[in-house]
Amino acid sequence: MTTAPKQPITDVASPDTPVRKNLIDLGDIESLQILDTDGVADEAFVPRLDDEALLRVHRAMVLTRTLDIRMLNMQRQGEMGTFAPGIGQEATQIGQVHPLRSRDWFVPSYRSFGAQLWRGWTIEGLMLLWDGFFEGFEVPAGVNDLPFSIVIGSQVPVATGVAMGIRQRREKHVVVTNFGDGAISQGAVNEAFNFAAVYKSPIVFVVENNGYAISMPAEKQAATKELARRGPGFGIPAIRVDGNDVLAMIVATTEAVDRARAGEGPTLIEAVTYRMGLHTTADDPKVYRSDDEVDTWKPRDPITRFEKYLIGKGLLDENRIQRTGEECEQEVLNARERFRERAVANPREVFEYIYDSLPPALQQQKREYLARLDRKGVR
Repeated sequence: MTTAPKQPITDVASPDTPVRKNLIDLGDIESLQILDTDGVADEAFVPRLDDEALLRVHRAMVLTRTLDIRMLNMQRQGEMGTFAPGIGQEATQIGQVHPLRSRDWFVPSYRSFGAQLWRGWTIEGLMLLWDGFFEGFEVPAGVNDLPFSIVIGSQVPVATGVAMGIRQRREKHVVVTNFGDGAISQGAVNEAFNFAAVYKSPIVFVVENNGYAISMPAEKQAATKELARRGPGFGIPAIRVDGNDVLAMIVATTEAVDRARAGEGPTLIEAVTYRMGLHTTADDPKVYRSDDEVDTWKPRDPITRFEKYLIGKGLLDENRIQRTGEECEQEVLNARERFRERAVANPREVFEYIYDSLPPALQQQKREYLARLDRKGVR
């Protein structure tokens, strides 16, 4: 354990503030940053990952951003529904699920593409989901995840319930759930914290503090800049992590997962990051934040920072970075073709997947609806 003086991150807009690197503690909030913006690491805290594992993390982050950009283009061209891009939050996404085993559980929010891909979701499945097809919500075989929830924070009590069930059955599995800074103000989320703490549920709460709850800046939502401080109030150990530093995210989540698996209960991780783009494709961030503010975060880009680190280790060079980008782009394009083959709208399914047996009123509506389709020749 380091004895460096405590210097917690105190401003969500300044994640490069020198921080103390320490173990999770129930006392004051500890902060963790391993990589600086130049990709230089504090070697005393670098996780023990071999070269192949480091490159896999890099590729996962690149694939996440490639999918985001491609889906944004598809949405603008009318081929995709409204969705929530996560550009700038790739380290937070990959880092939070990296320590999980196959039998562990992940309960995501709606800005979780990278984490879902890491867990085994398919690209075309996520495309189907955001294009409005029910099949997209189907969890892949062998993946212990739940579909994400659009209702803010509503997945957190469910995740806590899963964790309570795991503890009741004396299993050694762990749950990770994520949510945004806006969700931490929801009553249901705080109730979940309390249940998890009382019952020592094996769960890791990850609040992705990207600076804005849609258009509401974090400083107007909470008087406490460090959202991690919510944890100790419920008896939950907490840590504040540079969410644009994938190594720090892996270290913090690994320790939290290990605590949970050992029966020591929940942990709250605040991942300080920044949403570089839109809240959703229905959003215009220029209305509530300046270009200058966004520009201050560009040097903290999680992929660029990690690439600098890997270049310094001799694992990457410009040619390999370009090749990885091209491979990820082709993987997404191939998935897009599979998506297009499946994304055939069937208007006659509108009344399916709701009730096992339709109530009389809906049966009448269905008959009228189908008759209208017949008149229009819609099959």
